[in-house]
Amino acid sequence: MNLVTALAIVIGALGGVATWLVLGPLGELGLSIWAVFIAWACYFHCGGGEGGFKSTAVGAIWGAIMATVALALMPAIGMGNLGAAIAVGVTVAIMILGAHVPLLSTIPASVYGYAATAAFALMKSGAEPLGTSIATSPLLNVVASMLLGAVFGYLSEKIAKSLAS
Repeated sequence: MNLVTALAIVIGALGGVATWLVLGPLGELGLSIWAVFIAWACYFHCGGGEGGFKSTAVGAIWGAIMATVALALMPAIGMGNLGAAIAVGVTVAIMILGAHVPLLSTIPASVYGYAATAAFALMKSGAEPLGTSIATSPLLNVVASMLLGAVFGYLSEKIAKSLAS
């Protein structure tokens, strides 16, 4: 079997498993299946293997932290939309400047983490940027969801390669 066919079968099957886990046994955590899939794609975008896993995990965490800083700054800055724009502009610039550090050099992974965290904050009623519950904390929810996605990426690659060989 060729690798694309193997990936289609494995990612399809594991995508069902991931969805079942997030909606079922892990449902009380309130994980975000869309963030799982973003990180899963990011894993492959980062080249797969251990390096892709590390880049996805570290980048997603870095981006989520920077988005959380922006979310915390917005009320402190005030000024409505202008204050939000300032908070986002400053934290995104810092996030990208972080790429000077080799561990933080995978800019797309950081942007995915940042965007997913901001999306969670905008979509989740009762989101608490500095909260400690995975269900309502944009940072904790996105980091946990994206780490799960990176694990599924790693597993899907390993299984697909074994099927293809």
